[in-house]
Amino acid sequence: MAGADGLGSLGTEQTPINVPVADPSAWATAMNNLGIMPLGLPGQQLVSDSICIPGFDPSLGIMTGITPINPLMAGISLVPPPPVPAELPLIKEIIHCKSCTLFPQNPNLPPPSTRERPPGCKTVFVGGLPENANEEIIREVFDQCGEITAIRKSKKNFCHIRFTEEFMVDKAIYLSGYRMRIGSSTDKKDSGRLHVDFAQARDDLYEWECKQRLLAREERHRRKMEEERLRPPSPPPIMHYSEHEASVLADRLKDDSKFTEAITVLLTWIDRGEVNRRSANHFYSMIQSANSHVRRLMSEKAVHEEELELAKEQFRNALLCILTQFEQIVAVFTAATRQKAWDHFSKAQRKNIEIWRKQCEELRNAHSDELMGIRREEEMEMSDDDSEENSSKKMRGDDSACPALAAQACALKEENDSLRWQLDAYRNEVELLKQEQGKLYRTEEDHTREQQLQFLQQTVQSMQQQLLDLQEELKAKGYELEHAKDEQRCLERELAALKEKLINNMDTVEMSSNGLHEKGMNGCTVSSLYQSQEKKTETHIRGPLKSEKEALLLGIISTFLHVHPFGANIEYLWSYIQRLDTKISAAEIERLMVRLPRMFKQEFTGVGATLEKRWKFCGFEGIHTV
Repeated sequence: MAGADGLGSLGTEQTPINVPVADPSAWATAMNNLGIMPLGLPGQQLVSDSICIPGFDPSLGIMTGITPINPLMAGISLVPPPPVPAELPLIKEIIHCKSCTLFPQNPNLPPPSTRERPPGCKTVFVGGLPENANEEIIREVFDQCGEITAIRKSKKNFCHIRFTEEFMVDKAIYLSGYRMRIGSSTDKKDSGRLHVDFAQARDDLYEWECKQRLLAREERHRRKMEEERLRPPSPPPIMHYSEHEASVLADRLKDDSKFTEAITVLLTWIDRGEVNRRSANHFYSMIQSANSHVRRLMSEKAVHEEELELAKEQFRNALLCILTQFEQIVAVFTAATRQKAWDHFSKAQRKNIEIWRKQCEELRNAHSDELMGIRREEEMEMSDDDSEENSSKKMRGDDSACPALAAQACALKEENDSLRWQLDAYRNEVELLKQEQGKLYRTEEDHTREQQLQFLQQTVQSMQQQLLDLQEELKAKGYELEHAKDEQRCLERELAALKEKLINNMDTVEMSSNGLHEKGMNGCTVSSLYQSQEKKTETHIRGPLKSEKEALLLGIISTFLHVHPFGANIEYLWSYIQRLDTKISAAEIERLMVRLPRMFKQEFTGVGATLEKRWKFCGFEGIHTV
C-alpha cells in the first residue's frame, strides 16, 4: 500500500502491497511507520519475536529511548522523528479492532490536510465518524494512541479527544483518512471516513504557558547563580572613625604585613571628612606613621636594585665566560685548518670542520654583539643631565689640551640647545593647534589642521632624530677628547722622563770627561760610558708593568696575537681591544708592546706600496733567552 495518506512530512508514494484483512500485525505495522511502538491489544501479538525494532523493549512491551520534548521551540512541543529513508516503503494497512475495522484510503488520493499545530497541543479533532459510533467504540480505536484524558462527543459526527502527552497526538493524526466500519455491517450509518486534525484547547495552551514560564524562571535562576558565581567579591566595609579604632589603626600602620589595609582605611577616613580639631592629633600621628614607611620602602628598593645589579653582573660574567670558550673553540678550528693538520683529514671531514667553524664564528659574533649591547645599555642608563655636566667639565678641563676639539664640542652643544628650543617651540605650536582644532567643527578647517599636525609631527620627529644624532656625535667627540687627553699626558710624562735622563746623561758625561782628562783615559772609555747610559735608558723604558690594567691588557694582546700566528698590524689589534675598552688608544697599546721586546716583535711584510708593519707574539722564543 502507498504511504501518501500519512503525515505531511512522510507523504511519498509507495508500491501497493496486499495484506490479508485478518493480519494481526496490521496495527503494529501502521504504528511502526511513525517510528513509535504501539501498545499491544489484548490477545494479540503485534510484533513477532523474530523482528528486532530499534528502541523496543520486548520484556516491557513498550518503546524505550523516546525522543524528549523540546519546550523551547515555539509552536512545536514534539521533536520530529528522523526522516524515514527512501528505501523503506511507508505502508498503511488494515487495522482490526473488536468492534470495528479501519481501512486505509486510496493511495492515489491526496493526503489529508492539517492545520498549523498550536503550541502544547494535546487535543485532536476527529470528524467523519459513523452515526452509530458511540464513545466506547471511539475510545477503543484511539486508546491505542495513548492514554486518553477526556472525550467530548457531539451530536453530529465529530468529537474532541484530549491525550495526556503531546506525542500521542501524532499517533492519532496518522489515522486521518482511514475509513471506519462498525462490525461487518454495510449500512451507511455504520461507516464513515475519519478526519483527524489538531484542535485548539484552552487547557493545552494554559499548561504550555505554565511550562514556558517555569522554564523561563529556571533559566533566570540559572543565569543569576552564574552571575553571582562570576561576580568578584565585594570589599569589606570600612568602619567609622572613633578613638578606639584610631588607636588600633595606628598599631596596624606600624605593622608591615597590615600596612596596605590600614592605609586604605586611613585614606577613607580622610576622604569622609573625619579630620577635625579634636581628631587632628590622632590623624597627624597616623600620617607620621605612614611617612615612616617611606624609609623602609626606599631600603627595599635599594635591596632590589642591588639584587638586579648582581644578577646583571652574573649574567655578564657568564656571557663573558661563554664568549671565552667560543674563542678557544674557534682557535681549535683555526689550528685544525693549518696545513700541517689539514692535509691529514679526508674531504668529508674537511667539509664538516669548515661548517662547524663557520657556525662557531657566527655564534661567537652573536654573543659578542650581545655583550656589547649590554654595555651600551648600561652607558645609556646615565641621565642626559649628568652626561651634559660631565661633557662640559671635560671640555673645560681640556680646552688647553685640544682647543680644536673643545671648540667643536662647544659648537655641537650650542647646536643641540638650539634644536631643543626649536623642538619645544614646535611642541607648543602643536598644543595650540590641538586646542584650536577642538573649537572648530568645519570639515575643511579640520582637514587643514590635520595636515598641519602631520607636518609638525614629521618635523618634530626629524628634529628628535637630529637631536639624537648630535648627542651621539657629542659623545663620540667626548671620547676622542679623552683619548687625546690621555695621549697628551703620556707624552708629557715621557717628555719629562727624557728631559731628566738627558740632564743626568749630560752631568755624567761632564764628570766622566773631567775624570778622563785628569787620569788620561782614551776615547774608547768615553764611548763605553755612552753605551752604558743608553742601556740604562733602555732598561728604564723596558721596565716592569705599572698597574693591573697593563697586565690584563698584556694577556689580551698575547692571546690575540697567539691566535693570529702570521701577525697583525696595530690598527687591527686596536679595533679588537676597543670593543672591550673604548677608552684605550692605539699609541698606548704600541708603547706597551715596545716595552716588552722579548714577548712581542715587529716585522715588515710586503714590498713597495704593500709594505706593512705587523706585530707577532714571540714569548715562547724569548723565554729561552732570559
